[in-house]
Amino acid sequence: MMQRQSLAALLSLACLLTGCAGQDSSPEIQQETVLQASNLAAGFKATLMATLMEGLADGPEQAIGACAVRAPELAAEYSRDGIRIGRTALRLRNPANAPEPWLEPLLEEYLAAGPGAGPQAVRIDASTVGYVEPLYVGRPCLTCHGEIIAEEVRDQIEAAYPEDDSVGFREGDFRGLLWVTINEDGV
Repeated sequence: MMQRQSLAALLSLACLLTGCAGQDSSPEIQQETVLQASNLAAGFKATLMATLMEGLADGPEQAIGACAVRAPELAAEYSRDGIRIGRTALRLRNPANAPEPWLEPLLEEYLAAGPGAGPQAVRIDASTVGYVEPLYVGRPCLTCHGEIIAEEVRDQIEAAYPEDDSVGFREGDFRGLLWVTINEDGV
């Protein structure tokens, strides 16, 4: 399934770059901007996944800490020079990840599209491009986001995130979006 999703993501990116992805791939968006956003997203995602997997290897409690502390730090490290990066979802764990207005319709679109939907680039305003990649629940994610969560893990999640709404997922479910904004004036 992961290979299918990777292939779909590559095909969707190719569509973005050639202008065949419909209204969301406005010809005004430069290929270089999309490639830059895609590369940043890939680096952020790889670093974040490695951090979370290291945390999980030491126990779910460490993964919760990695997610609560390291994920925002990594987003800050990748956000510079007119570029911002982050994650968002319809069902939030961390309220700091609430979607910006430009992300709300994209979240709904991806939820309706189901698995296999690829990345998109959209024009946010005259000088800003937004890029999103869908995040799907993988097997390791179920430890903290699944339908059945160990009581001690659930207690720690509730202590860190009293308004958590990001449980009850199954493997392959749409979890949210990884997003990048690039201010073309600042790059």
